[in-house]
Amino acid sequence: MNLIGLARRIKDFRRERGLTLEQVALRTGLTRSALSKIENFRATPSLPALASIAGALDVTVTQLVDGLEGQPQLTVVRRDQGTRVERDQPESNLVYHSLASERRTRAMEPLLITVPGSDKGVNPRQSLAHEGEEFLLVLRGRVDFEYQGQTHRLAVGDSVYFDAYVPHRVINTQSQPATVLCVFGGFSQGSRTVSTAHQN
Repeated sequence: MNLIGLARRIKDFRRERGLTLEQVALRTGLTRSALSKIENFRATPSLPALASIAGALDVTVTQLVDGLEGQPQLTVVRRDQGTRVERDQPESNLVYHSLASERRTRAMEPLLITVPGSDKGVNPRQSLAHEGEEFLLVLRGRVDFEYQGQTHRLAVGDSVYFDAYVPHRVINTQSQPATVLCVFGGFSQGSRTVSTAHQN
C-alpha cells in the first residue's frame, strides 16, 4: 500500500469534516498517538483499524484506498518536481518531498528531506520512530544523526541504514540547510501495524 497516499487521504478527509485527532480517536477506539502515526505514515493501519477510521470519517474503505494500487511500471521525477508532503507537524519543520508519488504500490518510500540549519528541524526534545527500515544519505551539508543514545556526524556522501522502530532524529546545527535522501521500507518484515485496540 502507498503509505503516503493513504496518510494524506485520511488527513484530508478528517480536515474536510473539521475533526480533530482526539475526536476521531473517540470514534474509533484508537489513541490519538496511533492516529497521528498513521497520518504521518509512521504506521500501517490493520484492516479493522482502517475500517474503523473510515466509519469515523463517514466514508467507505474503498474511498480511502481507491486508486492507491494502480501504478505505472516506470516513474520519472525531474529535479524539483517531487511532491511535498506534511509529516510530524507542528513538532518538525523538516521539508519532505516524495520522489515516487505516482507509483501507487511500492516496496520502498524514497523522500528528499531539507533539514533547516541552526537546529531548527525536529524538536530537540523528541525522537521519533516508525515501522520498517530506513536508509539516509547526505547529499548536501552536514547533519547529526541520533540513534540509541549515540550521535553520528554525517557529511556529504555519508549514509546510515537502520531499524526505524528505534526512536531516532536528524539535527542540523550548521547555519546552512542540509539535504538528505531518505528511503524507508521493509514493512512486510516485522512491521508494526496499528490495530483497533488502544495503543500505549
